[in-house]
Amino acid sequence: MLTYCEVIKSLKDADVHQRYHDKEYGFPILEDDELFARLVLEINQAGLSWTTILKKKENFYRAYDNFNIETVAAYKKREVNRLLNDAGIIRNRLKIEAAIHNAGKIIELKKEFASFKKWLDANHPMDKEQWVKLFKKTFRFTGGEIVNEFLVSTGYLPGAHQKNCPVYKKVLKLKPAWSW
Repeated sequence: MLTYCEVIKSLKDADVHQRYHDKEYGFPILEDDELFARLVLEINQAGLSWTTILKKKENFYRAYDNFNIETVAAYKKREVNRLLNDAGIIRNRLKIEAAIHNAGKIIELKKEFASFKKWLDANHPMDKEQWVKLFKKTFRFTGGEIVNEFLVSTGYLPGAHQKNCPVYKKVLKLKPAWSW
């Protein structure tokens, strides 16, 4: 199986992927709103290409109030309808409702762990299967591939870059001591 590092060279939209690969993929994320954003983007990718999500990324940030967790958790029917009519994002009711629900769950987690990141850190290290079970118990629309890509893309699971990838060493320098 080819890694993301190997695949992007052959893609039509390689520039979009190259920026993501070189500056975001596998890099640790410290801020809860950014972790939430990555989770929502991964959920929205389900059934679609990552190219589509990367091209719409700015629209997602605008539409979801920069992924402010408290703001998204408070969305009501009006905001759901606004999102369903926003051609700049993925207009899927289940994915939109999952984002709102998951924001509420993160707020609950923050009461016990102080942050989404600290909840992730408290559960690390686990293997993919354990993570998937935990995410399915906690969040909506979080199947195996979504959870895997979320965790690989945020550095909680290995696999974002091979050792011969120039970005690998950059990411490794930023990894906490507990990392893979």
